[in-house]
Amino acid sequence: MSRIGENPIQLPEGVKVQLQANNIKVMGPKGSQDWNCHPEIKVSEADGKLHFERPSDSSTHKSLHGTTRQVINNMVLGVSEGFVKELEIIGVGYQSKVQGNRLKLQVGYSHDIYFDVPEGITVTSDRNAIKVEGIDKQLVGAVAAKIRSFRKPEPYKGKGIRYKGEYVRSKQGKTVGETL
Repeated sequence: MSRIGENPIQLPEGVKVQLQANNIKVMGPKGSQDWNCHPEIKVSEADGKLHFERPSDSSTHKSLHGTTRQVINNMVLGVSEGFVKELEIIGVGYQSKVQGNRLKLQVGYSHDIYFDVPEGITVTSDRNAIKVEGIDKQLVGAVAAKIRSFRKPEPYKGKGIRYKGEYVRSKQGKTVGETL
């Protein structure tokens, strides 16, 4: 039995759900999202809760059961609270700046990096800190990972773009041996 799929989702105040065949639309104070779930997973609403049922105990149905429940739960959390990923830039002269719908990064290359922010995502920058916000958990994580990929943290000096609170293990570097 799927432990995640069996748990119903409690709908917070201000969140409405429309169920049409296998299309699920979630609307809330921060926006709306829709998603097409697998047709064999049945979604029903009762007493302000969403319930999920699967037709059999096969491994594919079990995995779809839990995945469907978690994706819809992330949609409900996104339209009610939103998701945030915070990044920090470490390095002398490394900085970021938001210019309209673009993020300008100066991270040690001979040129500046301009990143076009996708629709539905808000990026704010405070020189050495970047905050990525949105209602779609997958898109927020993908944008944060893309920004981090422009200059991953390196283990020798610790420079680069990292998630806030991320631990980067530092290495010693080369040492000069004895010469005879």
